[in-house]
Parts: sequence; structure tokens; C-alpha cells
Amino acid sequence: MKSQMGGASSRARATELAKMRLSYSRESLAESQANPDPILQFQEWFQQAAAAGLPEPNAMTLATVSLAGQPSARVVLLKGLQESDFIFYTNYESRKGRELAKNPHAALVFYWPELERQVRVEGSVRRVSSGQSDDYFASRPKGSRLSAWASEQSAPVTGREELENRLSQLERQFEGTEAVPRPPHWGGYALRPESIEFWQGRQDRLHDRLVYQRAAGGSWIRSRLAP
Repeated sequence: MKSQMGGASSRARATELAKMRLSYSRESLAESQANPDPILQFQEWFQQAAAAGLPEPNAMTLATVSLAGQPSARVVLLKGLQESDFIFYTNYESRKGRELAKNPHAALVFYWPELERQVRVEGSVRRVSSGQSDDYFASRPKGSRLSAWASEQSAPVTGREELENRLSQLERQFEGTEAVPRPPHWGGYALRPESIEFWQGRQDRLHDRLVYQRAAGGSWIRSRLAP
């Protein structure tokens, strides 16, 4: 009896998930509306997301791939748009850092559900200069700077207490000073886009998708994709 009840409950939950959907009707995205430069188009959409009061509009999914072809993804924060490069910072020895060292290509996804929009970015990745990483690291709150030293990102730990003990030791070490240097294993990356796609939700799932592909010489070719 319990097994039958459990099976019925699982089917009910699956049915509820299958029924979850929204109808998109806020905006459209026509070629005549879109900027011919995808970076300017991204800036426009990003400013609209920020003006709408969305929580962390600079949050983006970063997808990397190992040499074995195993993908992994996580949410990080966009911390700069430098010319056409998307800038983010992390631990070089983390899983994403190790994967980028061996396969310097990645994809980003920005999702702004309140605006029924997403942006996909694909391209090559390189480290930014040490000076640029130093400048950004110095702008972070002191606690975040100490945590960059305390955490061997992606490495196993015995428990949270281990991390908190490391942080406590660092707080004592740097007590009374704001001069916390950047760890050599921590810094920035710049993703140079080769493709940028803008997605606008539309009614009946007939969404608008405009993709920009970088051509020789740095110009962009725009086309529409079927949803």
C-alpha cells in the first residue's frame, strides 16, 4: 500500500511539473529594433534589467568543458564589460579555472525572467592582466578578500569549521589593516565573444531569437533563428 501511495505521489508531482508554464507577452525583438552592434544591444538590455530592480542582473551561468568533453556550469557575476570582453573573477585553481586552463572556451547565459529575456554568449577566454586583477581585488570588501585566501575553491574540506578556522586565523593576521594582497591563484578572466544571441519570450512559444556571429575583421553578422 505504501509503495502504491508513493508511486501516486510521484506521478502527481510529475504532473504538476508538466503543467508549469508561463505565457510570454511583454515585448518583441524585431531586426528593426535591435542594435547592429551586439555589445551595445547587450548594454541596453542590461541597463533595462538593472533599472527594473532585478536582483543581481549581472548574475550569469558560466559553462566550461573539460578535455574529456565533460561540461560543468555554475553561476558567477559579470564584473566588467571591457570593449567587447565580458569580465569575471575567480580562483584559478577551481574546477572552472582548471578547465579553462586546458580548454579556453566557455559560454555565458544571462536570464532575466521578469523581462522574459535571456542572452547567450560564446567565445574564447583568457586571463586579464595582473594589474587589472589587483585593482579589482582591492575594491572587494575585506571579508571577501580574506575568504579568497581561506578557501581552496573546489577542493574537499573536512567541514565548514575548517574554513571558518582558516578565516579566523587570517582575520587575526590582518587585524587593523586593509592591506590584504591578492592571492596568486585568484584573478580575472575575459571572454571574447564569437557569438551573442538575444532571446525574447513571445506568445505560444514562438519566441524571437537574434544571433550575432563575429566575422573576419571584427564585424558582426546578424541572423534570426527559429525558436
